[in-house]
Order: sequence, then structure tokens, then C-alpha cells
Amino acid sequence: MQYSIQEIGTILGVPVNKEGSDKISILLTDSRKLALPAETLFFALETKNNDAHIFIGELYEKGVRNFVVSKTFPEWADFGDANFLKVKNSLSALQKIAAYHRKRFNIPVIGITGSNGKTIVKEWLYQILEKDYNIVRSPRSYNSQIGVPLSVWQLDDDSQLGIFEAGISQPEEMGKLEPVIRPTIGVLTKIGEAHQENFVSLQQKIMEKLELFVNCDVFIFDEDNHLVAECVDQMVLSQKTFTWSRKSRDAHLYISAVKKKGEKTVINYSFLDFDDSFTIPFTDEASIENAISCLAVALYLHISPTGISSRMAILEPVAMRLDVRKGKENCIIINDTYNSDINSIKIALDFQQQRKVDRHLKKTLILSDILQAGIPPGSLYKKVAGMIEQSGVERVIGIGRDITTHQDLFSTPEKSFYLTTDQFISSGEWKNFDHELILLKGARRYHFEQIGALIEERIHETLLEVDLDAVVHNFNFYKSRLLSDIKLVCMVKANGYGAGAVEIAKTLQYHRCDYLAVAVAEEGIQLRKEGISLPLIVLNPEVNGFEELFNADLEPEVYNFRILEAFIKESERRGITDYPIHLKIDTGMHRLGFLPEQIPDMLSVLKKQKGLKVISVFSHLSASESWHFDDFTHRQMEIFRKAAEEIEQAFNYPVYKHILNSAGMERFSDTKWDMTRLGIGLYGISASGLPGLKNVCTLKTTILQIKHISSNETIGYGRKEKLERDARIATIRFGYADGLDRQFGNRKGKVLINGQYAPIVGNVCMDLCMVDVTGIKAEEGDTVILFGENLSVIELAESIGTIPYEILTSVSPRVKRIYIKE
Repeated sequence: MQYSIQEIGTILGVPVNKEGSDKISILLTDSRKLALPAETLFFALETKNNDAHIFIGELYEKGVRNFVVSKTFPEWADFGDANFLKVKNSLSALQKIAAYHRKRFNIPVIGITGSNGKTIVKEWLYQILEKDYNIVRSPRSYNSQIGVPLSVWQLDDDSQLGIFEAGISQPEEMGKLEPVIRPTIGVLTKIGEAHQENFVSLQQKIMEKLELFVNCDVFIFDEDNHLVAECVDQMVLSQKTFTWSRKSRDAHLYISAVKKKGEKTVINYSFLDFDDSFTIPFTDEASIENAISCLAVALYLHISPTGISSRMAILEPVAMRLDVRKGKENCIIINDTYNSDINSIKIALDFQQQRKVDRHLKKTLILSDILQAGIPPGSLYKKVAGMIEQSGVERVIGIGRDITTHQDLFSTPEKSFYLTTDQFISSGEWKNFDHELILLKGARRYHFEQIGALIEERIHETLLEVDLDAVVHNFNFYKSRLLSDIKLVCMVKANGYGAGAVEIAKTLQYHRCDYLAVAVAEEGIQLRKEGISLPLIVLNPEVNGFEELFNADLEPEVYNFRILEAFIKESERRGITDYPIHLKIDTGMHRLGFLPEQIPDMLSVLKKQKGLKVISVFSHLSASESWHFDDFTHRQMEIFRKAAEEIEQAFNYPVYKHILNSAGMERFSDTKWDMTRLGIGLYGISASGLPGLKNVCTLKTTILQIKHISSNETIGYGRKEKLERDARIATIRFGYADGLDRQFGNRKGKVLINGQYAPIVGNVCMDLCMVDVTGIKAEEGDTVILFGENLSVIELAESIGTIPYEILTSVSPRVKRIYIKE
């Protein structure tokens, strides 16, 4: 739907300074996702980490003419044909516009909140109800203060039902989202400890979440949760409740029995004096609870028990994250078969563009029919074709009857269409992929996993999952602890601490990191080849490596006279001036760096030349994570302050100064420097125990075989372990060639299988190791976690007397990296 810019001004109660016929169809909060400038209204949001007002000039140059701002800059005076709608708060303005838009629709709207299960319930409700309604729902987990209004904005004249989820992380947030969603049907999913840190109690968090339901017609929840029931009474919501219970027959919906049978669960229920049952293809408790919430909604909407039963039986798992994998023939595969609606296609295309920093990769899209879109196929695929053209996709492969029928709407340089996935596979076209960034986007019924299996590079079943959302969270977590003008240098050396430097660097570049740092020039050259354009510091440059530094635009650390004089000589030979360097000062670490007493001589050398320019001066804290050495740390910082002042005074330009590392930012964030360096903290490891970071890397493998071994038998090479009792021993696909230190053998280490710890027994082998699964529900083929969310790298490192850095960087290159993102 479109609004005139005059209507937008009226909604916000602010004047529009330029008369015109501008029609707004896109609300934009991320300048990197610009698609149709003429129809875009940009909201300049201010956060702890960013001020989007600085991107207005860039957007104006690209054709955007309408902006919601909370302040003005003098240079905007030259933008005479632009509208600047000035408000007190741009985020509040975004929510106000979405709330106005929501009021235009007299349709049922389901609002979902809770601690866990929101997205699953939303997606399962879509699967259950899509035959009866044209549904608009939150894309992925767009449930934040920004995501909710952007989701609701999707409502249009064809919409018959809305399903939106809302998440909060601190008090007074839900009250802002309630008028935006304005649910007629409310659903509260499982309440847990997620995002509890900003609430004084679980009760306070529940009360806050219940704010979403104050104006709804009906509110659905589990009355067996007594704390929730008490909060409902306090909120005076009891007159509009639809409760379900496994204990009380007085509930509106009584769950009389739950029976697990193999891979399925049969749920018996009573509702309005009739009894019925349905089966779901899941057995875990979370899925059972989520299915019951969906049942209650379906019953309220008068879906027949027969319809409910048939649709519950074919519920599909919700893969809430897309992943990035290495493909054959130098391809990269973005696998996103989460859903196939038009909004998720736009999000996936945006993510593909984020990854398109290497200009040598052709952008390819493999797309299935879009199911249950609710609009005529001709209009649908015209809109999809427009999105694809705007995103710069160069090759489209369409699979399905509808998309094939409308293939003439697509104008990409290369295109081909097939009625079925089997037909595409049989054609052999997949064998021709070469240096392509391939986005797989298909509805589940098209089984695109078959395509993925053909084009994915197979290395080793063991894999390291790298959560890119967690990387972004940790990056912003540290940024929020700094003043907005302090630059952040992120470490991606040692292959991104084992996580994969290229994908980490692409993510950081997209999120506007200031600097990256690598150990050696070769690491920086590889990033340049992959399209990374951020400034790159090389921490350990070689004296004879100036040519490769210069050719790849890499900035060396200079730490002694030998390398300083060599670089000066080389710059003079080449006629280079003001090449950027970073001076390192040894303030007590005693590893690399000029000693303070060497600074006068070093400055004398620098002032006599023009080839090099000092961009920053820095030092390294020896023990910033330890309270025991705080006196030494403060002494280091004082030595550095004096040295940096001496260096800066020698030049007629400002020089960046940085000494804080991850632990330093955690413990001394009030110390004022121009830059900071983020290393291990970016990857989810807090050296000082600071809460709030997210786990980035999860190392997984599988059980190859399980045997029953009698007591007194020995396990593994060297017969180092003799069993003291009968045991079930599982052999897993991971050994010291994969990065498992041999010290973990003989019960010093452990793994996680189906939520239970299993000790490593016997000596670790090159490609395998054995674990004791006695008493654990484990089967051959089950997943084994070597480290991750519930088995921390810190815990593992401590068990063998090492540090998390070693555990992370030891993961072998033969272990496949998979990058995941919501």
C-alpha cells in the first residue's frame, strides 16, 4: 500500500516542507537495503551504537527524497527537493505510522509473545491456517521495536489474517508494540529466563509481556503456569481468556493425554464437551507445548477437528536460520528453505547482497513456486521479478509450474525454468555452476536439499557452526560500552580465531566495523581477494613484505627500528608518501614494540622522512582480565598515555591511540582512548566473566558406532584406559587431526550428547575418539557437541590447563564451517 508524503506528515503531526506527489510504499531503517528510492521513507534511528543521520547524504545521492529525522545538519540545506520530517524520536515515529496503518484493517490479528516458541508457533499457525486465509506474518523473527512495525506495514488490501510476534528485552517496551500489532487474538508461549537480565523478577517480565493483550478479544495461555495465572488476574485479563491445561478439566481446552510413539506424538483433548485427538511428527516437549497453543487458536477460529488433525500430522520443522556453505567449483551456497513467501525472498536477497563483496562471484537464485501467496500469479511473479532485478541477480533458475508459466516476466541475463526439482537435476545444469553465489530459496515440498547435496562441497561430516547473528550481537555489545566516536578494530587473525576470517570479515564490514586486524600479510591479501575493503592492520609484517602490503593496501604494525628503516627505504625507492603505519609501544608486555626510552630516536627517524605516516600508536595490556594485576595494568596505561602524547605532539596531525583489548573494554571502558581492539570477546568468550555475550561457535560431529564393552577391557591405543564396569562405548568422528587435543583423553575431557555429558575414554586417535555413553539415551548417528552453548570453550580449556584461544584456533581446516543467520 502507498501513502502520500502529505498523509505521512499528517500522521506524525509535522509539516512537509516540499509539496509534491511522492508516494511512500517502503519504510527503510537500514540504508544498506535501499531498493526503490522514489517510494522510500528513511527513518534516521539513533541507537547506542549508531546514528543513522550520517547516512542521509549517501541516500540522497541514491535518489531518496523523504526522511524522518530527529535533528538537522547544515549540509542538508543543499537538498532543496528533499522532505525532512523532524520528530522527537524517529523510532517512535516509525511505530506511530505502523500503528496508524494497522487501524485500517478490520481483520483478525494474532499477537504472540513469550520467552520461547514464538517463531515456531507463528510458523505452525501459518501452516495450519494458510488454506483458510491470505496471511501476513512477521518475516523470520522480526519481533523487535523496529521489526514489529516493519512487519505490520506489510498488511494490504488482500490481507485476511495477520500473525505477528513481539519480543522484549527490558521494561516498558511492550506498551509501545501493543498499538502497532493491536492483536484481536493473543497467544502467550512458554515463559523462561531468556532476556531476564533487565527485569527484577520473572513476575515483572510476565506482567510486561501481558501488556500486548490488554485490548484483544481473547487471550490464550497455559493455566498450569500458576505465576502466569496470577499475573493475568492482576492485569484483569481473566474475562477474555481461553485457557488450556493438562491438569484441570475446567480449562476451556483440556489435554487429556500425551502419548509418544516412535517419532510421533498423539495428543488427546476435550473441547466443548467433545473429545478428539491429533498427531504431530515431533516428540520433544517444546514442540508438544507449541502444538497445543496452535490447537487452541485453530479451535477458536472454528477450524474443524478433522482439518486440525490432517494439518497437524504434516507440520514441518521450522529451520529458523539460513546457512552459508562452501560449494563445488568455487561457489558459495546460501541455503534458505525456511519459507517461500515474498517477504522472506526480499530478506534472503538482501543477505545475498551482503555476501556479494567478491565481484568475481556471479549472483544466482534458484527459486521454487511461491505457495499460498494470496494474489494472482501474474501479479505475484511480476513483483518477484522486480525484486530480483533490483537486487542485481544475474542468473535465475525457476522450479515449479507457476513460475515456469510466468518466466517471460523475468529479465535476468541468464534464466532457465523447470516444472520439477527432478527435472532440473536431470538436466545437468547444476554441473555448470562455477564461481557463483547461489541462493537456494524454495518451499519444502520442492526438496531443494537434493540440489544442495549435489552442489555442496563435501569435506568431512564434522562441522563448525558459526552463528553470524551472535557475532553481530557481540560486536554491538562492545560498541555499546564505548563512546560513539571511538573506533573499533576487530581481530580476524588466525582464520578468525578458527571461525573463518572471510565470513566474519564480510559480516563486520556490512555492520560498519572501522578496522580489521590480521597477523600476517597473507591473511590480509586473502581478505582483499574476497572483496574486503575495510582498513586492515597487519600485526606481524615481514621486513621484505612491503610490496605485498602496498599492493593489497595493508597497514603494517611497526615495532622496531629494523622494520621501520626497511619500510622507509622501500617507500623512498617507490616514491610513496604518507603510507599508513601503526606504531607499537612496549609498556610492559615485553613482546613486541618500541621501549619508551626509544621513542625520541624513533621520532627523529620518522620526522626525517615522508614515505610513512603514523595513523595510530598502540600497546598491549598483559593482564587486563585479572583483578590481581590492576596496579600493573594502570601503570601500563599511564606509560602508554605519556608515550602517545609524546608521539602525537611530534606531528601536526592527530594520531589514534589504543591499548584496550576485549578484557580491557570489559573492565576499563571508562578509560578514554581513540580506538579499542576487539578479539576473543567478538567470538563470545569473556576473559573477565562479563555476562551478555552470545556463543558464536558450535563444534559438532556424529556417533559412528556404539558397542557394549565388558569390565576389565581396555579402550584405544596404548591400552591406557581399563574399564571398571560394563559400559556402552561410542566412537565419534573427531580426533587430534581435527583439533582435539590428546590431553582430553582418558576422561579429562567430555562431550555433550542429547543434553548429557559423556567422558572421553582412552587415548584420542587421529580421526576418531571414544566416549562413554553408559546411561545416556544415545544411538548411532546422533549428534555430538564438542563445544558450544552448553559446553563452553572456557570449561574445556580449564580442564586441560590451557586457554580458550587454543581450543578455538586448533579446529582443523578439514572441519567444514557452516555460517548460520536468522
